[in-house]
Amino acid sequence: MTERATDSFQDWLRERLPERGLRGKAAAVLELLLSQPRRAAFGSAGELAQLAGVNVATVTRTAQALGFSGWPALQQELRARYLSSLSAGQVAAEHRGTGSPSSRSLRRDLDSLALLNRRLDEGVLLTIAEAIARARRTVIVADGSYAAVGIALAHNARLAGYPVQAVTGGDAELANVMAAIGEGDVLIAISFWRLYESTVLAANEARSRGVRVFAVTDAASPALAAAAEEVVMVPAEGEAFFPSLTAGIAVAQALVTQLAAMDPARTGASIEAAEAMWARFGLLHRRPAS
Repeated sequence: MTERATDSFQDWLRERLPERGLRGKAAAVLELLLSQPRRAAFGSAGELAQLAGVNVATVTRTAQALGFSGWPALQQELRARYLSSLSAGQVAAEHRGTGSPSSRSLRRDLDSLALLNRRLDEGVLLTIAEAIARARRTVIVADGSYAAVGIALAHNARLAGYPVQAVTGGDAELANVMAAIGEGDVLIAISFWRLYESTVLAANEARSRGVRVFAVTDAASPALAAAAEEVVMVPAEGEAFFPSLTAGIAVAQALVTQLAAMDPARTGASIEAAEAMWARFGLLHRRPAS
């Protein structure tokens, strides 16, 4: 299974330009973003404004002209794209710091969850939950370490009473599943840091067959975003050479919670049936009454 090279940082920015482009001071900010991606990824709005010879308000307006709510939203994706262009060793080097690595990792995850809480559009989660609830079946495409997010989402969605399958076994399994997918189905593509070519192919093939496609990612690749009806942006930066799955799991949990609330009777019946089967398999252990 091959990983897709990240879309050119420069090409991605240029594709977001308004039809008339950017002029004057906004053009100076854009040039800085294009020529110094690392500074853009890690610097504050004030630092970038100073380097570009503009004020902070101009940095904000430039971000808005590129289709973002402001500088923090733009920087989140800039940073994800910059890190995805690096090797695993280079990513690890970017995160060398003082103090305990484990403590830094925990703080990073807490910051990511706070960021997710501020920026996540609950309406998008509702749209995805409604699509899953109405679908004939839902296929989740996830691979690598972030397969864990797909597995958790699929497992709990099935427990809630919905036919959801996570495809994590490689290209052969994915090809077999895609051969049977069609109108009335939903596909959710999950990808952080590096984007698998097969995930892009699956998303676009599904879209061409009338399937509703959604993406959960940290950087919206044009190739993937073009196929997706909605894209959930998730901060996934870790403190080591791999992405953090904490915020991704949080999104999966939030989505299943929303899904379970849509039809409590269906979810209740599904849980009762599952518990009965757990008991038959000796998986349900109850504490004896005292």
